[in-house]
Amino acid sequence: MATITDIAKKAKVSITTVSRILNHDDTLSVSDETKLRVLVAAKELEYVTLQQRKLRKKAGKKLTFAIVEWYDYPALIEDPYYLYLMTTVEKQLARENINTVKFINIDGEFVPSVDTQIDAIIAIGRFNLNQIEKISTFSPYIVFLDSCPDATRFDSVLINTELGTRLALQHLYDLGHRRIAYIGGKVIGDTGGQGRDMRKTAYCEFMQENTIFDEALIFEGERLSYTEGYTLAKSAITLQDRPTALFCANDSTATGVLARLHQSKITVPDDISVVGFNDQSSVQFLSPPLTTVNIPMQFIAQNTVDILKNRISGQYRLPIKIYVPTSLTIRESTKEQR
Repeated sequence: MATITDIAKKAKVSITTVSRILNHDDTLSVSDETKLRVLVAAKELEYVTLQQRKLRKKAGKKLTFAIVEWYDYPALIEDPYYLYLMTTVEKQLARENINTVKFINIDGEFVPSVDTQIDAIIAIGRFNLNQIEKISTFSPYIVFLDSCPDATRFDSVLINTELGTRLALQHLYDLGHRRIAYIGGKVIGDTGGQGRDMRKTAYCEFMQENTIFDEALIFEGERLSYTEGYTLAKSAITLQDRPTALFCANDSTATGVLARLHQSKITVPDDISVVGFNDQSSVQFLSPPLTTVNIPMQFIAQNTVDILKNRISGQYRLPIKIYVPTSLTIRESTKEQR
């Protein structure tokens, strides 16, 4: 397992800087470039052994895949989920000896950064219909990660967030928690606009099934972020009948929640248990290390590349939609309720 020292060495910064970046310390004055370098280093160190694998040799023309992702740098820093996903996809392409080009966003329109033949496209995130039509002019073979804008035309790889939510809530329920709050925010739909977060839907269903639903325990901000988690946690802990556990819709939100609880002298997990979602590399370094839903990014990357290769070869003729299962990584932020 990588340590903060390993990350600091790879990113060429101090151990203190790494710790403060991973904990979203707003008082830290470093450039966005430095923050991104630390986040990428934290993710890459998980795959050191994979880097030792030999690139698979291919006969004939070397393929070129394009990656287009919808987040801008400030958003990636606040919630590095898509950054980690993109990095994992890039490493998988390198292992398979596939050329990679990037799309760039020019006034809301995505175009390739270089003029070259593109065999297939990996679209990470959620795009509006106009953007999708423009992207599809460069190649008919597109896999959308984390969205399914048109199941009749495009392949997609989606996360089974309902499963992950139920695993997290069942874990808390089995520990004796009944006052479980939801900390989330607004999400973007598959083709733009406001979407429905299946984590919230699954939360409501689970709580109702177990006759412990309380609408007062739902806290939603404008987005899923550290800042929103920090703000919403205050509302949760000031309830007269305070929750004993908090389920957060992503790890960035959970990190903000932990910061607010620490500032309020509320001990995790002795006073309140906290669960996140995504299992970002950084959350193992939080205090306490975060219990969270794991998303198998390497599995996603492998399946994404396989889909496109089979699409190009003609083996797949109909669009494919894959729901990737999630699992629960239990660490020190949850505890039995007494």
